[in-house]
Amino acid sequence: MSSTAIRIAQRLMGGRTFRTLAPCLAPRLDRLVHRLTRGRRMFLTGARPEVGILLTTVGARSARPRTTPLVCLPEGPDGPWVVIGSNFGKPHHPAWTGNLLKTPRASVEHQGRTHTVEARLLQGPERDTTWRAVTDFWPPYASYQQQSGRQLRLFRLHPLDTPARTEQP
Repeated sequence: MSSTAIRIAQRLMGGRTFRTLAPCLAPRLDRLVHRLTRGRRMFLTGARPEVGILLTTVGARSARPRTTPLVCLPEGPDGPWVVIGSNFGKPHHPAWTGNLLKTPRASVEHQGRTHTVEARLLQGPERDTTWRAVTDFWPPYASYQQQSGRQLRLFRLHPLDTPARTEQP
């Protein structure tokens, strides 16, 4: 993706209309595109499939599996991954972050492979350093944090095993 296209996408995704529509539409479109491409792409990540994951957590109240498509900052081809609880700049933390706080073990589907991961909430200087990398990677996260009135939760997802190839119909 060209730098001009990235700047246009960043401007659009930082806007109010996107923040209003995206929470309803983006997860559905991400799941659809993910299924149609057999785990190789997602809607929000477009031409950068390496930054998209499906995170499956255990529901904090329901104890049922909850799968959420997310944009991540990959730190290697098979992890770890940094995920950002932006919730599109809404004032409350996304549910998946509470799920990880209660049950840090989860699974990540990344580019057609499934990994078991252990999540760790980043705090202090480690969070500060990672936050700079996150906002360099995708500047709209800074406006999401400002608009939300809260500090966005950052988690590092560490793989615990050798990835399994995900089979898609």
